[in-house]
Amino acid sequence: ASAVLARHLPAETLGVLSGPSFAADVARGLPTAVTIAATDAGLADDLARRLSTETFRGYAATDVLGVEAGGALKNILAIAAGMVAGNGLGASAGAAIVTRGFVELRRLGEALGAQPETLMGLSGLGDLVLTCSGSQSRNFAYGAALGRGDDLTGLKLAEGVHSAGIAARLAEERGIDAPIIFTVAAILSGSMTVEDAVRELLARPLKREVG
Repeated sequence: ASAVLARHLPAETLGVLSGPSFAADVARGLPTAVTIAATDAGLADDLARRLSTETFRGYAATDVLGVEAGGALKNILAIAAGMVAGNGLGASAGAAIVTRGFVELRRLGEALGAQPETLMGLSGLGDLVLTCSGSQSRNFAYGAALGRGDDLTGLKLAEGVHSAGIAARLAEERGIDAPIIFTVAAILSGSMTVEDAVRELLARPLKREVG
């Protein structure tokens, strides 16, 4: 988003805010922490200071691309986590999807130019954990409905529905192994069922977790 805005507002310094924050929690004054990024470090510090309150804490950063990448990719993975829950596959499978999904988020995010530290922070891992935590997340709720086989008409906007295909294409173009992202994109496009996706993911060759 910032790249598009920069083309139209070349004289402006842009900032982004992202992180694990449900609007209802912020509105109730519950403790919340987010990342506030701008390419100008001084602006990022100033925004974090101005926007922070006793219960809303902003952490300054300069990796705008990394903050945006984490915020976009976690929505796709939340749909996957929701599908696991909706299909009744259990908490263990849900934890595996979130953990392996984060591996894909890091692979693709870094390939796009994000800093690893940003993806490990609030706007990456933090936002992923929250968004995959339950039906208060629109993307998780959408995935859960898919997993149950519900009628999707009238469901709230789930950003991951629109970004899954783009992320899958970016990963494929860069040779990134991202089976969960690929699977979500295939299900959303109608070329694969949730049941087929589960079978395919479980049939993948065994490999070392690291290395």
